Amino acid sequence: MNVTDSTETVEQWDIFELALHGSAEGNPYLDVELTAQFAYKHRMVEVDGFYDGNGIYHIRFMPDAPGTWRYFTQSNLNALNGAGGTFTCVAPTPGNPGPVRVSNTYHFTYADGTPYKQVGTTCYAWTHQSDELEEQTLATLRSAQFNKLRMCIFPKHYLFNENEPALYPFPCLSRGSSTWDISRIWAGETPRGWSFDFSRFDPAFFQHLERRVADLMALGIEADIILFHPYDRWGFATMDAGTDVRYLHYVVARLAAYRNIWWSMANEYDLLKQKTMADWDRFFRIVQEHDPYQHPRSIHNWVAFYDHAKPWVTHLSIQRSDLAQTRTWREQYRKPVVVDECGYEGNIPPSWGNISAEEMVHRFWEGTVNGGYVGHGETFLHPEDILWWAKGGVLRGQSAPRLAFLRRILEDSPAAGLDPVDAVLSSWTGFPCAGQQHDYYLAYFGRHQPAQVTVHVPQDEQYRGEVIDTWSMTVTPLEESIGCGAVVQLPGKPYQALIMRRIYEAR
Repeated sequence: MNVTDSTETVEQWDIFELALHGSAEGNPYLDVELTAQFAYKHRMVEVDGFYDGNGIYHIRFMPDAPGTWRYFTQSNLNALNGAGGTFTCVAPTPGNPGPVRVSNTYHFTYADGTPYKQVGTTCYAWTHQSDELEEQTLATLRSAQFNKLRMCIFPKHYLFNENEPALYPFPCLSRGSSTWDISRIWAGETPRGWSFDFSRFDPAFFQHLERRVADLMALGIEADIILFHPYDRWGFATMDAGTDVRYLHYVVARLAAYRNIWWSMANEYDLLKQKTMADWDRFFRIVQEHDPYQHPRSIHNWVAFYDHAKPWVTHLSIQRSDLAQTRTWREQYRKPVVVDECGYEGNIPPSWGNISAEEMVHRFWEGTVNGGYVGHGETFLHPEDILWWAKGGVLRGQSAPRLAFLRRILEDSPAAGLDPVDAVLSSWTGFPCAGQQHDYYLAYFGRHQPAQVTVHVPQDEQYRGEVIDTWSMTVTPLEESIGCGAVVQLPGKPYQALIMRRIYEAR
């Protein structure tokens, strides 16, 4: 073994990258196998390598513990086999909380223990645009306060999204038409004219994708990577089983070491008619088995739910507009619920893309108070078809700053998360409430406009109250403390909430 002791240091939950020179002959994507084992004390982690073009092979690793790590490679190519060495993992710097994990059954936390309160958005095809537009998207995200972004690997063909990307995941052999009736692919027809070498990948495409994932990581934004989707004119939705598997292996090998990765098996999986339920099960297992860091895993529906009770699903990713059902889904699957698509603020013709900002904000609060998390999107008509939900750019609606306000409230709520709580308000009022028993309660009144409510917190407990105007983004403290049976006065207008924090006696 060729062992090199290194003075290189890598932050905990950052990326150690090993570059090896090998052969470019034949087809390295098919012919060469490369793995590495990373050891820390008694632990051993195996990581897949990948070919990055021009005879260069890479192995990426995200260390999760400070100290000295050892590694060695294994390959069927002599030039890559038996390389070994060490590096030092050091403590993370501020802004690096590590990857997100499921916590307390229904919620999330970063690896360093910091609670993660998801307030996400969607830009499906933002990495398939011009550099100028992508940079504009990042500038918008820098101030918008979203902490998760749903994004596709494959380019997308759909309404307001028919521009041709500059790069493809596979080498393009022949080009077809940019016009295609999407219903034909849903019917099982393969697009004509387009031809790709599915036995190889295009490193330039993935290098660009990785750069954008790293850009999101620098902003503290989780990249929810959508692996498959049905909106396709190129043939990526109808690849054969072997290509699907090679694609998943390659993507996981390249991206898993980024701490901000989430995996979504598909967007609207039930529109991919060529894939069976056994295929989706297999895709989940492949990602689970080849991701050493066990990033969050989900699948997104059009109509029919996937069985989220299966063990490889970490959380629900749902498309529904009835956010009151969030509590039901929690109780059914006992996993975190993220309603990633509840409708889009905008003015395009389809009903899913023209809800008001008030309705978007309302759905976020309704999902929150029923114990879940919600995702945003925006679809305003644009003369150049630059809609945020597809291509990014700038936000034109009014919901984003109000969702940032919600995020601040969530991050000031209990670390354990907000769970549905019964009997805090008079039962006949019908208003949902969430929190942590004997500590914190959040009630939301939605479109209703009560002028007062009666509170039934536990006997012998006192609470400090705040009335929240979710639209005006105001917090009004109540002068009197709240005890059992207290009548709380409210503004008598829609979209109000009440927060109650327990007052603990000094000891």
